[in-house]
Amino acid sequence: MSNSSLAPFVKWAGGKRQLIPQIKERIPEKYNDYYEPFVGGGAVIFELLPANALINDINKALINAYKQICNAPDAFLNAVNKIDVEMWDDGKEYYYSLREHYNDKLMKAEYDVELAAIFVFINKHCFNGLYRVNGKGLFNVPYNNSRRASVDEDAIMEISKYLQGVTINNGDFEDACKNAKKGDFVFIDSPYVPLNPTSFESYTKEGFDIESHKRLANFYDELTAKGCYCMLTNHNTELINELYGNKGYKMDVVSVKRMINSNASNRVGEEVIICNY
Repeated sequence: MSNSSLAPFVKWAGGKRQLIPQIKERIPEKYNDYYEPFVGGGAVIFELLPANALINDINKALINAYKQICNAPDAFLNAVNKIDVEMWDDGKEYYYSLREHYNDKLMKAEYDVELAAIFVFINKHCFNGLYRVNGKGLFNVPYNNSRRASVDEDAIMEISKYLQGVTINNGDFEDACKNAKKGDFVFIDSPYVPLNPTSFESYTKEGFDIESHKRLANFYDELTAKGCYCMLTNHNTELINELYGNKGYKMDVVSVKRMINSNASNRVGEEVIICNY
């Protein structure tokens, strides 16, 4: 691989593209294996392109897309291009018909190349690129009125080439990093703690509640004790400061623009980057 970076193939809430410069200037000078237990859209791994890497996410449909792009890029591109080309004049109706088909496949657990193609199409044609499901596990984000191409073919082929050397897991963050050893680098883009503590209820649907944040903080301490280099990012909230403060970790607060917030005055937020080295 050359040292240039790759562009993520999906947009993901909490994606780290705008934090890349701050992350890059803080990565360890040398490390062995790279672990990313909450890969999401992969902005960081596609920027760094580490040689020996393991990525993981709890979202099955997302990981299916990574695996299909890795193992069957041509079939994936054919499927996506077919969906794009066949779009009706009424883009909105087309989007909703595909969303329904996508949800049917989810319910039947059909994690195949077609699901990966619809997943990427929906990501490009839904509001804000959000991935959100209702209580039944059905994807429910509305249409964004665009008719753009879902993928850049050359970029997908490059990503596929790179992923050949990457281990791709679908599961819990602890399982994903259980083999991390001294000298390995673990980048933890942990699910955001809501800025408003009362909204924690709505968060637990996604499966990452306060207990999960506490378990992650304990795991961060365990990885530190093993001699792993760890970097964790999140909102700069009370809970995060409670969980990681006073342990001798380096905590840097950085400003970010928040695109998801519709109220412009709330669009500048603070993130914290926590390193144990």
